[in-house]
Amino acid sequence: MTTRFRPGHGRPDPGLDAITSERHQLINVAYRLLGSLAEAEDAVQETYARWYAMSAQQQDAIESPGAWLTTVASRICLNLLGSARARRETYVGEWIPEPLPEHTERSTGRPGGTTLDPADRVTLDESVNLAFLVVLESMTPAERVAFILHDVFCHSFAEVAEIVGRTPAACRQLASSARRRIRASQPSATPAVQRAGIVRDFKQAWEAKDIDALIGLLDPDATAVADGGGLATTFLHPIEGGERIAHAWVEIARRRPGNMTFLERTVNGQPGLVAQQDGVTVTVYAFDVAGDRIKRIWAVRNPEKLRRWTAG
Repeated sequence: MTTRFRPGHGRPDPGLDAITSERHQLINVAYRLLGSLAEAEDAVQETYARWYAMSAQQQDAIESPGAWLTTVASRICLNLLGSARARRETYVGEWIPEPLPEHTERSTGRPGGTTLDPADRVTLDESVNLAFLVVLESMTPAERVAFILHDVFCHSFAEVAEIVGRTPAACRQLASSARRRIRASQPSATPAVQRAGIVRDFKQAWEAKDIDALIGLLDPDATAVADGGGLATTFLHPIEGGERIAHAWVEIARRRPGNMTFLERTVNGQPGLVAQQDGVTVTVYAFDVAGDRIKRIWAVRNPEKLRRWTAG
């Protein structure tokens, strides 16, 4: 990276490389905390705005710019999590975290469909699959921050305490409570190849409108949740039960326009499906597979959450 000079000083800015190289990490932290890449980018932008609002002397006094940026970004996210709960009370229908495509499939949604800067990419691992993020939504903001920063990003409880404004012992309890929620909600791991095969079988049965095959692939207590955000037509309340879901999905297949196709895609690092109409992604489907059955389906139709899936 080219060395830059502070205006009027004629000497190198020793913190520039350090702070710009932190953007990727900050995006990763903020997305896991907020469940929205758009909100994560805003939080990181605000973090950098606060850095550049300081004088050169104030910046020089910060021993670790990376730690400072993480602390500030996490505090911004903590505040946003509190206000997000209020906003989601007025959200139309169910709220599902923003789904992410593979980097090779991602675009900005702008004409020309250019890919995102590598610094804005979220590392796709187990801590960003939809099932995991949905559980995070059930936690208090403090639980979520303590768990993500300590268990996922390996920050000490002393560092977490500084961010959430509690003692290290209290933060340890917050993370422990969050861990129990995760364990209680997560099914036994199903091998990736098996998950992909089950999703593929579901797609084929869906396209064939084969209700019996769909019922066989769905857990009897399966749940389907959709997020249209009031901007796209979809069912407003969760559908409970494998048979009811199978009938609903066959009805979707019957009503789909002739120019709509279903494609296998990776959603937050897991096997999923997308519905495209004239080449534009209009729905993203994520699945939670337990054993050899589908336990949960999330259908995201809110166009504001699909911008990174839409090319052209």
